[in-house]
Amino acid sequence: MTSRIRVAIIDSGIHAGHPHVGSVAGGVAIASDGSEGDDFIDRIGHGTAVAAVIREKAPDADLFAVKIFDRKLSTDVHALVHAIRWCAAHEMRWINLSLGTTNLDHEEPLQQAVDEARAQGAMIVSAFEHDGARWLPGSLPGAIPVLLDWDCPREEYRIGALDDGRTVYRASGYPRPIPGVPPERNLKGISFAVANVTGLLAK
Repeated sequence: MTSRIRVAIIDSGIHAGHPHVGSVAGGVAIASDGSEGDDFIDRIGHGTAVAAVIREKAPDADLFAVKIFDRKLSTDVHALVHAIRWCAAHEMRWINLSLGTTNLDHEEPLQQAVDEARAQGAMIVSAFEHDGARWLPGSLPGAIPVLLDWDCPREEYRIGALDDGRTVYRASGYPRPIPGVPPERNLKGISFAVANVTGLLAK
């Protein structure tokens, strides 16, 4: 019997009752001080939309909500590092990070977290750059870097190479369609390019 792929979504939580998500296998809420709780309900909507993309692509995966945002899409590096370590400790295969930071002061702790996750079999999927800015941890060695490609169909990704020879994935920035909502009015952007890659890799 093959075990189900475990995918962690580090974001604003997940509303498990959303019809595009169906269910989650578990989760945690992590505060900026590193404390953990069980309230991983999404009150913003971003994490749920990201989870819906991954569920669409990988319907048999076990999704885990790792909530580091509550009322706004911001937190600190300590919560993010703690979240990555939680994912690795709980045997996640893929870690979706539809978020990041351009603050290079955070490079060292995030590189250490990426290295620790990989050593435990977890792969982090995150944005390499956006609007000309390099993003962490997606641009760090050991992470799976993603670039936004509006021309790429949602059902696939395109593979390229960075200047240092590493593989980079390009994907659509459109989320799962919502009936009656035009694509240009729906959530969209690099967050969903990352989620599209994660879902396809986890499939």
